Amino acid sequence: MQKVNPTRPVLIMLYGLPGSGKSAFARQLTDVVNIAHVSAERIRFELFEEPRFDKAEYDVINSIMNFMTDQFLQAGVSVVYDTQVSRIADRKVLREIAHRYKAEPLMVWLQIDVDTAFARSNKRDHRKADDKYAVDLDADIFERMARALQNPTPTEEYAVISGKHTFNAQRDMVLKKLAAMGIIESSSYLSKVTKPELTNMVAQAQTQIGRVDLSRRNITIR
Repeated sequence: MQKVNPTRPVLIMLYGLPGSGKSAFARQLTDVVNIAHVSAERIRFELFEEPRFDKAEYDVINSIMNFMTDQFLQAGVSVVYDTQVSRIADRKVLREIAHRYKAEPLMVWLQIDVDTAFARSNKRDHRKADDKYAVDLDADIFERMARALQNPTPTEEYAVISGKHTFNAQRDMVLKKLAAMGIIESSSYLSKVTKPELTNMVAQAQTQIGRVDLSRRNITIR
């Protein structure tokens, strides 16, 4: 399937609790959109044998991610910035990088309940592609990362998706937002969106074999 090509570079920043599904969303987005995946988990895995999740470690990882993002956008390549972009100040820096190269910044907020997020982040399945480089978080580290979250301000462009929804549903929301921003062509967006007639295939199949009579759907009981 042909990927969507942005009409101009876009910088997608991911925001949400650990375990909200940021890395899974980022990886699958690269299958749909021509966009580079800059992953904090991969960088941490390569650099730190025993991650501490302290300020010094974050500073190193963020410096590398910002440099990579700068280079990609300078080359006209869109980026999905895969880490918890918690602080407003950090997002401001990223927006400045985007504007330097006339790229559009967009924050995608993956919302999920705390219990589910912690359960996901506490016991990663490292056999899965999205958890291969992730580290299991204990309650203290999870709580510290959750407390660091600073919700978007009214001046920030962002889209909200559910961390519990399927990727197809998440994809449709984000592509719709990108089309509204003029980042992708509406025609290419519509070609990727799940068609309503494909979402109820069981009912259609039952109808075809005579197990459902649609003519009896509008019944009035007097």
